[in-house]
Amino acid sequence: MQRRDFLATTVTAAASIPLASAASARVPNALMQDTHPSQLQPVTRKGNINHAVSKWCFGGMPLDQFCARCKLMGITGIDLLDEKDWSVPLAHGMVCSLGNGPTSIGDGMNRLENHDRVVAECERMLPIAAANKVPNLMLFSGNRRGMPDDVGLENCAKGLKRVMPIAEKHGVTILMELLNSRVDHGDYMCDRTPWGVELVKQVGSDRFKLLYDIYHMQIMEGDVIRTIRNNHQYFGHYHTAGNPGRNEIDATQELNYPPICEAIVATGFKGFLAQEFIPRRDPMTSLRESIDLCDV
Repeated sequence: MQRRDFLATTVTAAASIPLASAASARVPNALMQDTHPSQLQPVTRKGNINHAVSKWCFGGMPLDQFCARCKLMGITGIDLLDEKDWSVPLAHGMVCSLGNGPTSIGDGMNRLENHDRVVAECERMLPIAAANKVPNLMLFSGNRRGMPDDVGLENCAKGLKRVMPIAEKHGVTILMELLNSRVDHGDYMCDRTPWGVELVKQVGSDRFKLLYDIYHMQIMEGDVIRTIRNNHQYFGHYHTAGNPGRNEIDATQELNYPPICEAIVATGFKGFLAQEFIPRRDPMTSLRESIDLCDV
């Protein structure tokens, strides 16, 4: 199942877990999701990180209401929205920082038979993305299904080279996400940084980059900060989550996000870093604490 389809069904249950941690006790009630946005106080951020969040992790809250709360936290982008929702963040002075494109995690650019359809959809979708100020559109590699990695790399490059003139014309960057194939997305092809970096090199356009998902690559590779320092020019977007468990990015997990974010800032990165964890407590409290942690 797709991560957005499967995990979204679990968020309502996760959100109902009582507040129990000391961290949540420190957060004023005005940050909780049952407080009207008009009662919340806006937060001023340091300006070194463009903060975003993936809506699919936060369950049934209406997108308009979610945007209102996120804006007050200093978040400026909402990730992984479908085309019908791209205009919603604009009403709040935000953007859809990453739009869903015409591929799926399991069925993507490594299949030659998909290319004509994907190119046609990109011709239709990219002008709409540009009109709604969506800076990035997602295209996945797809699963291997017995295909050798070098063949998949060649196939992805062929298809993406057809998409690049459209993306360049409209000023929208195509992203391919690095996902783990060990825990969450078995058989996914773009599951290691070197493979993805080689694809970016072969495509040869500033409008194609990788989405470096810190959670996924911690599972596959580790050595996150060194990877960011050595390959940042190939990364156009970042995702967060705690490992193990894909939950809050706090002291209960093995990734230390403040120095990771400092490493990202040190590269001169100007794109978005998006929270993509499944909250175990009040969702808005968890989100606020995670933004605070990453605002280096």
